[in-house]
Parts: sequence; structure tokens; C-alpha cells
Amino acid sequence: MNFSDFLTLIPKIENAWLPGEEAHAMMSPPERRAIMQNLDLKAKNPKQAAVMMLFYPRNEKTHLVLIIRNAYPGVHSSQIAFPGGKIEQEDASIKETALRETEEEIGITASQITVVRQFSQVYIPPSNFLVYPFFGYATQELIFNPDPSEVAGMIEMPLEHFLDDDNVEMMQMATSYSASIGVPVFKFNQHRVWGATAMMMSELKEVLKSVL
Repeated sequence: MNFSDFLTLIPKIENAWLPGEEAHAMMSPPERRAIMQNLDLKAKNPKQAAVMMLFYPRNEKTHLVLIIRNAYPGVHSSQIAFPGGKIEQEDASIKETALRETEEEIGITASQITVVRQFSQVYIPPSNFLVYPFFGYATQELIFNPDPSEVAGMIEMPLEHFLDDDNVEMMQMATSYSASIGVPVFKFNQHRVWGATAMMMSELKEVLKSVL
């Protein structure tokens, strides 16, 4: 999709209904859905984080940026994610967390991003994190400057690819829920996006489809 056409959708996206857990469930394994049915989130007292779902033009076509996290001792090691991170005390708002972390991780400043709205929060049982995704866009082509201490690689996904249902598949993998479990993933070249990021992408995809 041409970026100029994408920009015309922004007012509709800003006012679109959010399907929330209904969309998240489309990209989550049954084991997670069972956990969520009986979850007392307040009792879990989860840590909180925010991420940026950032669209921008590349050769006049609309793209969505993702990062590949570095390997480290933790449940999200080497996973594909949106830029973002933990809320810090000095952050004035959750939105500011998403913007600050985006700058820290990929070098894109708040002045380059227009934040349109917050999407539905996603709870991650293995790490006890509650993540708040924000939808934003930049009107200029971006030059990324990833922090090598946090980011192992960048993925620039064309919007057409993201919206294509043929690019969703089931993959058997080991997760915190099971040693071998069928997990729905978004595929892009050699990459497979799953887990909380895929759930956020699912809601994003459903909203975009609803305004096209």
C-alpha cells in the first residue's frame, strides 16, 4: 500500500473498535487461552511495559518495523518484538514509555512519531508482564540506529505482507506452556513472529482490515 493511501486511513483507525482478547486469541495457543479465562490480573500484580507499533514509508510503500532481541537469560531471549520496554518511574505516561524505549532501542525520536492511539493491553504469563501497545507513524523514511546491547536485528515488514492471511501458519515449538505445542505465527522471509507480539499484531491486523 502506498504510504499516502495509508495516511488517509488514520482517522478511521483512531476511531475503530478494538477486538482485544478476541483478536489476541487468534494468535495464541489453547493453553494460554485457558490461563486467561481464570486469571485474576490484580492478584498477579504484573510488571508493566509499553511498545510502539510504528508504520513509516520505505520507497513510498507502507512498512511496519520489528526488532530481533539479543540473546540473554530470560523468557523473551532472541524473540521478535516491537520496540519498547519496561515502564520507569521517571516516565510521565505509558505513551512516554513507548516513545522513550523506541528511541533507546532503534534511534527514532519522539519528534519523528505521531502517536494515534493505544491498543488493547496484552498479559504475558511466563514473564508476568502487562504490555500496552501504541499505534504510531512517521511521515518520513526512517534511518534506524539500533542499540547493539538490546537489538540483534531489524525487520521491515511491508503492509501488504502483514495483511496477507497466507502469511500466518502453525508451527510446532517448545514454549513455557509445553515442550511441543502448535503455535500460530506470522511468517516473513526466514522469520517467525509468535507470542505476545503476534497477539498485538493480530489486533492491529483486524483493525486495519476493518478500515480498508
